[in-house]
Amino acid sequence: MAKEVMIVVGAGQILLAIARRMGYGKQILLGDKSEGNAKAIGKVLEEAGFDVTTTVMDLSDRASIQAMVKKATSMGPVKYLVNGAGVSPSQASIETILKVDLYGTAVLLEEVGKVIEEGGAGIVISSQSGFRMKQLTPEEDRQLALTPTEELLDLPLLAEENIETTLQAYQLAKRCNEKRVMGESVKWGTRGAWLNDIAPGIIVTPLALDEFNGIRGDFYKNMFAKSPAGRPGTADEVADVAELLMSDRAQFITGATFLVDGGATASYYYGPLQPGLATGMAEGRSNDRL
Repeated sequence: MAKEVMIVVGAGQILLAIARRMGYGKQILLGDKSEGNAKAIGKVLEEAGFDVTTTVMDLSDRASIQAMVKKATSMGPVKYLVNGAGVSPSQASIETILKVDLYGTAVLLEEVGKVIEEGGAGIVISSQSGFRMKQLTPEEDRQLALTPTEELLDLPLLAEENIETTLQAYQLAKRCNEKRVMGESVKWGTRGAWLNDIAPGIIVTPLALDEFNGIRGDFYKNMFAKSPAGRPGTADEVADVAELLMSDRAQFITGATFLVDGGATASYYYGPLQPGLATGMAEGRSNDRL
């Protein structure tokens, strides 16, 4: 009997931590736009005893997503999905952020939702940034959740002329991820599977370490000091939450978003990180996905 398949989209530290936690005894199909990144993470997993196949895939392209899903089904029953691919406000244009983080994630959930096995589970890694924007109307949230994927980028809410910065585009994309998880979880439920979202705060990764020592380092130190946890998180702490949500213990948890940010969002709204109180908040927020 073929082993269960776990699709992992994005070759980064958080995805590596989740794959190590949940991938033993499964076939892991690891996709990334960068062949080098995919092979590097795949090598780490293989050398730790995991069964890994790597593939090049572009999250902004439906055909590329479909090809990855087809490859996954040829390997065995698709039981798990973890998506952490995306670009940040400092890495890409408004157009690219919307195409990759927003549209691509929506397509991925749709395509995997067509083949996910009973008892399967999916995780989307979004960001605390989706909580740091003005409230949308109930109708706008509904549009993000339910608009057909090929019509999403035609929504007035997502028109480039209505988006001022890459940060705003990123926040909209992450809000859409959260709402899309809610909408798609209903469809996944008809197949006996569940789907949830994790919204991390600042997690220690190689990119984050560069930021800590860069021009925005003081902002991050201020953020850590004024958050309840008093520090950044680790990829394994995100994996702790994913481990629950991908297990049979989570069968009654679906369509939900879990903040894993050390309380930074709580402090942003109700504590010392409130923008009116925190010096440098506006300058630093553009990289709060880390």
